[in-house]
Amino acid sequence: MSQHAVYVYHPDETLYRFNDTHPFDQERLLLTGDLLRKAGALDDSQIVTPTKAGERDLLLVHTPEYVEAVKRLSEPHPSEEAVRDAERFGLNTDDTPYFAGMHDVTLQIVGGSIEAAEAVMSGMTDHALHLGGGLHHAMPNKGAGFCVYNDASVAIAYIRARYGVKVLYVDTDVHHGDGVQWSFYHDPNVCTLSFHETGKYLFPGTGAANERGEGEGYGMCVNVPVEPYTEDESWMEGFDEALDRVVRFFKPDVIVSQHGCDAHALDPLAHVHCSTRIYVDMPRTIHRLAHRYCGGRWIALGGGGYDIWRVVPRAWSFVWLAMTEHPLLDRIEREPDLPLPADWLAAWADKSPVELPTTWLDPTDLWTPMPRRREIVESNRRAREIALMYVPK
Repeated sequence: MSQHAVYVYHPDETLYRFNDTHPFDQERLLLTGDLLRKAGALDDSQIVTPTKAGERDLLLVHTPEYVEAVKRLSEPHPSEEAVRDAERFGLNTDDTPYFAGMHDVTLQIVGGSIEAAEAVMSGMTDHALHLGGGLHHAMPNKGAGFCVYNDASVAIAYIRARYGVKVLYVDTDVHHGDGVQWSFYHDPNVCTLSFHETGKYLFPGTGAANERGEGEGYGMCVNVPVEPYTEDESWMEGFDEALDRVVRFFKPDVIVSQHGCDAHALDPLAHVHCSTRIYVDMPRTIHRLAHRYCGGRWIALGGGGYDIWRVVPRAWSFVWLAMTEHPLLDRIEREPDLPLPADWLAAWADKSPVELPTTWLDPTDLWTPMPRRREIVESNRRAREIALMYVPK
């Protein structure tokens, strides 16, 4: 191996922007990269600059008709016909409105996830992180949930087509990873594990425990929904059990994980009440299992996360620190009050509309415990038991 981990990033990924008031804000990529640099955890030698995906790559997952619709709506002034078709392709909603240049910039994002996959599968590195990716809601023929093309699905399809190995997809976003699930719902060689807030109350409304795959893919889809106001201990109890059992059962050759960090209590678009602690623990669990069962092969992507100032930079930094086994992560564990780099706080404080956190971990001892904690924990255990009923212990 020439490197233990690579950080895949292209500056053009920040151009994935629907409008000035949209909650999906890729400035979080700049905030995270700057935090890692100022913490002494990222340098230029670790960064890989990806090329754009080709349209043939998109067609591994997306229909030609959908790709053509995206291209037409990417023009500075789309035709009337293209605009009329936008609704049919899911590209005229408040969540996913079409914007000029979206085809090219999303090709760049897809290219980053393919680059990360190739870096790991070729043996160039054990692990690869592409935080610009993780657009997990896009369907083969439709955009949805802030996602135009599904880079996670394309990267998995690329791995399957080129290397023919078994892929475990692990989705930690608070919203169900529906686009990836449906793309591989019949495939016995792709197992999807999504850990998310129940769809009873949250977009996209799917991800029930009885969605298990179909045909040859039956049993290769595992959904573990949790109740609103779930806290750290219950979240991690379920995550650790589910991932450990699924990995041992499926025996993947590579793990592709999506790291939405919107299960945090401060995220405005969901109802789960976790802290930064789970974002330390989850990548550590994935990292350990990747080395134990997959020869270390681990590709990690970004995802949701809409408190871009107080949550995303810290949560995403922990993925990279876990990948690189950086000593800072152990120090954070030993010193829960360890401060964030002063120069990072100084650089961003005036730009942030909210007061920035000053420590790597949240001071959860000062948080008010959630009411109904016991009932929530028990409900999560019952749901997990149903979700894992066909997965051996």
